[in-house]
Amino acid sequence: MAYGLAVRPPGGSRTWTVVDASYRTVDPVEEWLESHRTLWSPNTVRGYATALAQWWTFLEQRDEVGKWRDVGVPAVTGFLSWLRNGRTVEHSLVPQEQVPGASTLEARLAALMSFYRWQEAVFGVPVAGRLMRGAPRRMPARGLLAHLDARAAARPSSLVRVRRGHRRTGRPPLLLPGQIQAILNGCAVFDSATGEWVGNLRDRFLFALLAETGMRLGEALGLRISDFVMGRGGTPFVEIVPRHDNANGARVKMRPRRVYVGADLERLFADYLTHIACRATELGLPLRVESPLLVNLFRPPFLSSLREGTVRDKTNALRRRGIGAEGWSPHWFRHSHATALLLAGTPEWVVSRRLRRLIAYGTEHDRLDPF
Repeated sequence: MAYGLAVRPPGGSRTWTVVDASYRTVDPVEEWLESHRTLWSPNTVRGYATALAQWWTFLEQRDEVGKWRDVGVPAVTGFLSWLRNGRTVEHSLVPQEQVPGASTLEARLAALMSFYRWQEAVFGVPVAGRLMRGAPRRMPARGLLAHLDARAAARPSSLVRVRRGHRRTGRPPLLLPGQIQAILNGCAVFDSATGEWVGNLRDRFLFALLAETGMRLGEALGLRISDFVMGRGGTPFVEIVPRHDNANGARVKMRPRRVYVGADLERLFADYLTHIACRATELGLPLRVESPLLVNLFRPPFLSSLREGTVRDKTNALRRRGIGAEGWSPHWFRHSHATALLLAGTPEWVVSRRLRRLIAYGTEHDRLDPF
Protein backbone atom coordinates (compact mmCIF):
# COMPACT_ATOMS: atom_id res chain seq x y z
CA MET A 1 0.00 0.00 0.00
CA ALA A 2 1.34 3.43 -0.94
CA TYR A 3 1.03 6.46 1.31
CA GLY A 4 0.93 10.21 0.86
CA LEU A 5 3.45 11.40 3.44
CA ALA A 6 4.01 14.89 4.87
CA VAL A 7 7.73 15.75 5.02
CA ARG A 8 9.81 18.78 5.93
CA PRO A 9 13.27 18.81 4.29
CA PRO A 10 16.09 20.47 6.28
CA GLY A 11 15.74 24.20 5.83
CA GLY A 12 12.65 23.77 3.69
CA SER A 13 8.91 24.10 4.16
CA ARG A 14 6.39 21.34 4.73
CA THR A 15 5.39 19.38 1.63
CA TRP A 16 4.10 15.95 0.61
CA THR A 17 5.55 12.95 -1.18
CA VAL A 18 4.49 9.36 -1.92
CA VAL A 19 6.11 6.20 -0.54
CA ASP A 20 5.33 2.64 -1.61
CA ALA A 21 4.59 -0.48 0.45
CA SER A 22 8.31 -0.81 1.26
CA TYR A 23 8.42 2.83 2.46
CA ARG A 24 10.57 3.84 -0.47
CA THR A 25 9.92 7.06 -2.34
CA VAL A 26 8.01 6.47 -5.56
CA ASP A 27 10.50 8.11 -7.90
CA PRO A 28 8.21 8.89 -10.89
CA VAL A 29 5.69 10.60 -8.63
CA GLU A 30 8.35 12.45 -6.65
CA GLU A 31 9.93 13.80 -9.86
CA TRP A 32 6.54 15.07 -10.99
CA LEU A 33 5.73 16.68 -7.65
CA GLU A 34 9.18 18.25 -7.36
CA SER A 35 8.87 19.90 -10.77
CA HIS A 36 5.65 21.61 -9.67
CA ARG A 37 6.22 22.46 -6.00
CA THR A 38 7.14 26.06 -6.76
CA LEU A 39 4.09 26.45 -9.02
CA TRP A 40 1.39 24.76 -6.94
CA SER A 41 0.10 25.66 -3.51
CA PRO A 42 1.02 23.18 -0.74
CA ASN A 43 -2.62 22.09 -0.54
CA THR A 44 -2.59 21.25 -4.24
CA VAL A 45 0.60 19.21 -3.76
CA ARG A 46 -1.07 17.36 -0.91
CA GLY A 47 -4.18 16.60 -2.94
CA TYR A 48 -2.21 15.37 -5.95
CA ALA A 49 0.08 13.29 -3.73
CA THR A 50 -3.00 11.67 -2.18
CA ALA A 51 -4.41 10.84 -5.62
CA LEU A 52 -1.12 9.33 -6.86
CA ALA A 53 -0.68 7.35 -3.63
CA GLN A 54 -4.08 5.78 -4.29
CA TRP A 55 -3.12 5.09 -7.91
CA TRP A 56 0.11 3.41 -6.83
CA THR A 57 -1.78 1.32 -4.26
CA PHE A 58 -4.15 0.23 -7.03
CA LEU A 59 -1.20 -0.87 -9.18
CA GLU A 60 0.36 -2.71 -6.22
CA GLN A 61 -2.85 -4.68 -5.62
CA ARG A 62 -2.90 -5.66 -9.30
CA ASP A 63 0.83 -6.46 -9.20
CA GLU A 64 1.36 -4.02 -12.06
CA VAL A 65 3.69 -1.42 -10.54
CA GLY A 66 6.35 -2.36 -13.07
CA LYS A 67 3.85 -1.66 -15.87
CA TRP A 68 2.93 1.88 -14.82
CA ARG A 69 4.38 3.16 -18.13
CA ASP A 70 2.13 0.89 -20.22
CA VAL A 71 -1.36 1.30 -18.73
CA GLY A 72 -4.35 2.40 -20.79
CA VAL A 73 -8.04 3.14 -20.58
CA PRO A 74 -9.04 -0.20 -18.94
CA ALA A 75 -6.64 0.38 -16.03
CA VAL A 76 -7.82 3.95 -15.43
CA THR A 77 -11.51 3.02 -15.55
CA GLY A 78 -10.70 0.13 -13.21
CA PHE A 79 -9.03 2.62 -10.87
CA LEU A 80 -12.20 4.74 -10.69
CA SER A 81 -14.29 1.62 -10.00
CA TRP A 82 -11.79 0.59 -7.32
CA LEU A 83 -12.19 3.97 -5.63
CA ARG A 84 -16.00 3.65 -5.74
CA ASN A 85 -15.81 0.20 -4.14
CA GLY A 86 -13.87 1.19 -1.08
CA ARG A 87 -10.38 0.64 -2.57
CA THR A 88 -10.71 -3.12 -2.23
CA VAL A 89 -12.07 -4.54 -5.50
CA GLU A 90 -12.77 -3.23 -8.98
CA HIS A 91 -16.17 -4.91 -9.23
CA SER A 92 -18.64 -5.37 -6.40
CA LEU A 93 -22.06 -7.04 -6.37
CA VAL A 94 -23.10 -5.08 -3.28
CA PRO A 95 -23.18 -1.27 -3.54
CA GLN A 96 -20.95 0.54 -1.08
CA GLU A 97 -22.64 2.56 1.67
CA GLN A 98 -20.21 5.49 1.34
CA VAL A 99 -19.24 6.18 -2.26
CA PRO A 100 -16.79 9.00 -3.06
CA GLY A 101 -18.54 11.96 -4.64
CA ALA A 102 -18.20 12.73 -8.33
CA SER A 103 -16.09 15.81 -7.53
CA THR A 104 -13.64 13.65 -5.55
CA LEU A 105 -13.33 11.15 -8.39
CA GLU A 106 -12.84 13.98 -10.90
CA ALA A 107 -10.05 15.41 -8.74
CA ARG A 108 -8.32 12.02 -8.59
CA LEU A 109 -8.67 11.60 -12.36
CA ALA A 110 -7.37 15.14 -12.98
CA ALA A 111 -4.25 14.41 -10.90
CA LEU A 112 -3.64 11.16 -12.77
CA MET A 113 -4.02 12.82 -16.17
CA SER A 114 -1.67 15.64 -15.14
CA PHE A 115 0.91 13.10 -13.99
CA TYR A 116 0.88 11.19 -17.27
CA ARG A 117 0.82 14.31 -19.47
CA TRP A 118 3.99 15.48 -17.72
CA GLN A 119 5.58 12.03 -18.06
CA GLU A 120 4.81 12.08 -21.79
CA ALA A 121 6.21 15.59 -22.26
CA VAL A 122 9.42 14.98 -20.27
CA PHE A 123 10.20 11.27 -20.68
CA GLY A 124 8.10 10.19 -23.65
CA VAL A 125 5.85 7.87 -21.61
CA PRO A 126 3.00 7.16 -24.06
CA VAL A 127 0.15 6.67 -21.57
CA ALA A 128 -1.36 10.15 -21.96
CA GLY A 129 -1.71 9.59 -25.71
CA ARG A 130 -3.79 6.51 -25.06
CA LEU A 131 -6.03 8.38 -22.64
CA MET A 132 -6.47 11.60 -24.64
CA ARG A 133 -7.52 10.43 -28.10
CA GLY A 134 -11.15 11.44 -27.80
CA ALA A 135 -12.83 14.12 -29.90
CA PRO A 136 -12.36 17.67 -28.60
CA ARG A 137 -15.03 18.81 -26.18
CA ARG A 138 -17.20 21.74 -27.14
CA MET A 139 -15.82 24.76 -25.35
CA PRO A 140 -18.39 26.67 -23.23
CA ALA A 141 -19.54 30.06 -24.36
CA ARG A 142 -18.15 32.95 -22.31
CA GLY A 143 -20.53 35.76 -23.08
CA LEU A 144 -18.53 38.98 -23.04
CA LEU A 145 -15.34 36.92 -22.82
CA ALA A 146 -16.09 34.86 -25.93
CA HIS A 147 -13.08 36.34 -27.72
CA LEU A 148 -10.85 34.21 -25.48
CA ASP A 149 -12.17 31.01 -27.08
CA ALA A 150 -10.72 31.97 -30.47
CA ARG A 151 -7.22 32.24 -29.02
CA ALA A 152 -6.98 28.61 -27.91
CA ALA A 153 -7.17 25.61 -30.20
CA ALA A 154 -9.54 22.82 -29.21
CA ARG A 155 -7.70 20.12 -27.27
CA PRO A 156 -8.54 16.43 -27.11
CA SER A 157 -10.53 15.43 -24.05
CA SER A 158 -10.03 12.41 -21.85
CA LEU A 159 -11.50 9.10 -22.95
CA VAL A 160 -12.14 8.36 -19.26
CA ARG A 161 -14.76 10.48 -17.57
CA VAL A 162 -16.64 10.39 -14.31
CA ARG A 163 -20.30 9.61 -14.76
CA ARG A 164 -22.54 11.64 -12.51
CA GLY A 165 -25.77 10.28 -11.06
CA HIS A 166 -27.73 13.32 -12.27
CA ARG A 167 -27.52 15.69 -15.16
CA ARG A 168 -25.30 18.64 -14.49
CA THR A 169 -27.02 22.00 -14.61
CA GLY A 170 -23.83 23.99 -15.02
CA ARG A 171 -24.73 26.06 -11.96
CA PRO A 172 -22.34 26.37 -9.04
CA PRO A 173 -23.41 25.39 -5.52
CA LEU A 174 -24.66 28.44 -3.65
CA LEU A 175 -25.45 29.62 -0.15
CA LEU A 176 -28.58 31.74 0.18
CA PRO A 177 -28.43 34.93 2.27
CA GLY A 178 -30.34 33.29 5.11
CA GLN A 179 -27.95 30.33 5.11
CA ILE A 180 -24.91 32.62 5.20
CA GLN A 181 -26.38 34.50 8.16
CA ALA A 182 -27.09 31.21 9.93
CA ILE A 183 -23.44 30.17 9.47
CA LEU A 184 -22.21 33.48 10.88
CA ASN A 185 -24.57 33.24 13.86
CA GLY A 186 -23.53 29.64 14.39
CA CYS A 187 -20.00 30.90 15.01
CA ALA A 188 -20.63 33.96 17.22
CA VAL A 189 -23.42 36.41 18.07
CA PHE A 190 -23.31 39.83 19.68
CA ASP A 191 -24.89 40.07 23.15
CA SER A 192 -26.32 43.57 23.42
CA ALA A 193 -26.83 43.16 27.16
CA THR A 194 -23.12 42.63 27.87
CA GLY A 195 -21.77 44.43 24.82
CA GLU A 196 -19.59 41.43 23.94
CA TRP A 197 -19.44 38.69 21.35
CA VAL A 198 -20.49 35.20 22.44
CA GLY A 199 -18.87 32.31 20.58
CA ASN A 200 -15.88 32.12 18.26
CA LEU A 201 -15.43 35.60 16.80
CA ARG A 202 -12.53 34.49 14.62
CA ASP A 203 -14.67 31.96 12.76
CA ARG A 204 -17.45 34.50 12.23
CA PHE A 205 -14.95 36.99 10.85
CA LEU A 206 -13.43 34.36 8.53
CA PHE A 207 -16.75 33.33 7.00
CA ALA A 208 -17.94 36.95 6.78
CA LEU A 209 -14.69 37.81 4.99
CA LEU A 210 -15.19 34.99 2.47
CA ALA A 211 -18.83 35.95 1.91
CA GLU A 212 -18.15 39.65 1.26
CA THR A 213 -14.95 39.41 -0.77
CA GLY A 214 -15.35 36.15 -2.71
CA MET A 215 -11.70 35.33 -2.06
CA ARG A 216 -10.43 31.78 -1.93
CA LEU A 217 -9.85 30.16 1.44
CA GLY A 218 -6.10 30.01 0.81
CA GLU A 219 -6.06 33.74 0.11
CA ALA A 220 -7.83 34.47 3.40
CA LEU A 221 -5.54 32.21 5.41
CA GLY A 222 -2.49 33.99 3.99
CA LEU A 223 -3.57 37.48 5.05
CA ARG A 224 -1.52 39.59 7.47
CA ILE A 225 -3.06 42.14 9.83
CA SER A 226 -1.75 45.00 7.69
CA ASP A 227 -3.55 43.62 4.64
CA PHE A 228 -6.91 44.77 6.01
CA VAL A 229 -6.91 48.54 5.56
CA MET A 230 -9.61 50.47 7.40
CA GLY A 231 -11.39 53.27 5.58
CA ARG A 232 -10.66 56.23 7.88
CA GLY A 233 -13.27 58.25 6.02
CA GLY A 234 -12.83 56.35 2.76
CA THR A 235 -13.76 52.83 1.67
CA PRO A 236 -12.02 49.99 3.54
CA PHE A 237 -10.30 47.31 1.48
CA VAL A 238 -8.30 44.11 1.70
CA GLU A 239 -4.96 43.70 -0.08
CA ILE A 240 -4.51 40.14 -1.39
CA VAL A 241 -0.76 39.67 -1.76
CA PRO A 242 1.05 36.54 -3.04
CA ARG A 243 3.52 35.21 -0.44
CA HIS A 244 5.60 32.05 -0.32
CA ASP A 245 6.61 32.19 3.34
CA ASN A 246 3.25 31.58 5.02
CA ALA A 247 3.73 29.13 7.87
CA ASN A 248 0.41 27.40 7.11
CA GLY A 249 1.28 26.92 3.42
CA ALA A 250 -1.49 29.25 2.21
CA ARG A 251 -0.88 30.53 -1.29
CA VAL A 252 -2.36 33.20 -3.57
CA LYS A 253 -2.75 31.78 -7.08
CA MET A 254 -3.03 34.99 -9.07
CA ARG A 255 -1.51 38.47 -9.11
CA PRO A 256 -2.03 40.94 -6.22
CA ARG A 257 -5.39 42.69 -6.09
CA ARG A 258 -7.39 45.02 -3.90
CA VAL A 259 -10.92 44.08 -2.81
CA TYR A 260 -13.12 46.80 -1.33
CA VAL A 261 -15.47 45.87 1.52
CA GLY A 262 -18.30 47.44 3.49
CA ALA A 263 -18.59 49.13 6.86
CA ASP A 264 -20.11 46.06 8.56
CA LEU A 265 -17.07 43.92 7.81
CA GLU A 266 -14.81 46.80 8.85
CA ARG A 267 -16.52 46.97 12.26
CA LEU A 268 -16.27 43.22 12.63
CA PHE A 269 -12.56 43.41 11.80
CA ALA A 270 -12.08 46.08 14.49
CA ASP A 271 -13.81 43.87 17.07
CA TYR A 272 -11.79 40.84 16.02
CA LEU A 273 -8.50 42.78 16.08
CA THR A 274 -9.29 43.98 19.61
CA HIS A 275 -10.10 40.39 20.57
CA ILE A 276 -6.80 38.93 19.36
CA ALA A 277 -4.87 41.87 20.86
CA CYS A 278 -6.37 41.11 24.26
CA ARG A 279 -5.62 37.43 23.80
CA ALA A 280 -1.99 38.21 22.88
CA THR A 281 -1.66 40.30 26.05
CA GLU A 282 -3.03 37.42 28.15
CA LEU A 283 -0.51 35.02 26.62
CA GLY A 284 2.37 37.47 26.73
CA LEU A 285 2.99 37.09 23.00
CA PRO A 286 3.84 39.87 20.53
CA LEU A 287 1.31 41.03 17.97
CA ARG A 288 2.56 43.09 15.04
CA VAL A 289 1.09 44.45 11.84
CA GLU A 290 2.94 41.74 9.89
CA SER A 291 1.48 39.00 12.10
CA PRO A 292 -1.04 36.57 10.52
CA LEU A 293 -4.60 37.84 10.57
CA LEU A 294 -6.33 34.51 11.22
CA VAL A 295 -4.64 32.67 14.08
CA ASN A 296 -5.05 29.95 16.70
CA LEU A 297 -6.51 31.51 19.84
CA PHE A 298 -7.35 28.64 22.17
CA ARG A 299 -4.94 25.83 21.37
CA PRO A 300 -1.19 25.74 20.79
CA PRO A 301 0.74 26.96 19.01
CA PHE A 302 -1.03 30.16 20.08
CA LEU A 303 -1.27 33.04 17.58
CA SER A 304 0.16 30.83 14.84
CA SER A 305 -1.44 30.86 11.38
CA LEU A 306 -4.80 29.16 11.09
CA ARG A 307 -4.64 26.03 8.94
CA GLU A 308 -7.08 24.78 6.34
CA GLY A 309 -7.72 21.60 8.36
CA THR A 310 -9.01 23.64 11.30
CA VAL A 311 -11.44 25.45 8.99
CA ARG A 312 -12.58 22.11 7.61
CA ASP A 313 -13.24 20.84 11.13
CA LYS A 314 -15.30 23.94 11.92
CA THR A 315 -17.25 23.53 8.68
CA ASN A 316 -18.01 19.90 9.49
CA ALA A 317 -19.14 20.85 13.00
CA LEU A 318 -21.57 23.42 11.61
CA ARG A 319 -22.90 20.95 9.05
CA ARG A 320 -23.52 18.36 11.76
CA ARG A 321 -25.66 20.94 13.54
CA GLY A 322 -27.70 21.40 10.37
CA ILE A 323 -26.40 24.92 9.77
CA GLY A 324 -26.04 26.01 6.14
CA ALA A 325 -26.84 24.08 2.98
CA GLU A 326 -26.22 20.35 2.81
CA GLY A 327 -22.59 19.57 1.98
CA TRP A 328 -21.48 23.21 1.85
CA SER A 329 -17.81 24.15 1.96
CA PRO A 330 -15.97 27.49 2.35
CA HIS A 331 -15.60 27.68 -1.45
CA TRP A 332 -19.36 28.06 -1.76
CA PHE A 333 -19.03 31.61 -0.43
CA ARG A 334 -17.01 32.44 -3.54
CA HIS A 335 -19.71 31.10 -5.86
CA SER A 336 -22.40 32.91 -3.86
CA HIS A 337 -20.54 36.22 -3.99
CA ALA A 338 -19.98 36.03 -7.75
CA THR A 339 -23.59 35.06 -8.41
CA ALA A 340 -24.93 37.87 -6.21
CA LEU A 341 -22.83 40.42 -8.11
CA LEU A 342 -24.01 39.13 -11.49
CA LEU A 343 -27.67 39.10 -10.42
CA ALA A 344 -27.24 42.70 -9.25
CA GLY A 345 -26.20 43.69 -12.78
CA THR A 346 -22.47 43.97 -12.19
CA PRO A 347 -20.60 43.66 -15.51
CA GLU A 348 -18.82 40.35 -16.03
CA TRP A 349 -15.43 41.99 -16.45
CA VAL A 350 -15.80 43.68 -13.05
CA VAL A 351 -16.67 40.37 -11.37
CA SER A 352 -13.77 38.72 -13.19
CA ARG A 353 -11.28 41.32 -11.93
CA ARG A 354 -12.64 41.24 -8.38
CA LEU A 355 -12.37 37.45 -8.18
CA ARG A 356 -9.40 37.17 -10.57
CA ARG A 357 -11.27 34.51 -12.54
CA LEU A 358 -12.96 34.12 -15.92
CA ILE A 359 -16.73 34.00 -15.63
CA ALA A 360 -18.96 31.89 -17.84
CA TYR A 361 -22.71 31.71 -17.32
CA GLY A 362 -22.28 33.02 -13.80
CA THR A 363 -19.81 30.30 -12.81
CA GLU A 364 -16.07 30.20 -12.41
CA HIS A 365 -13.64 27.70 -13.84
CA ASP A 366 -11.43 26.82 -10.89
CA ARG A 367 -9.08 23.86 -11.11
CA LEU A 368 -9.90 20.69 -9.20
CA ASP A 369 -7.97 21.68 -6.10
CA PRO A 370 -8.57 20.08 -2.61
CA PHE A 371 -9.96 23.40 -1.34
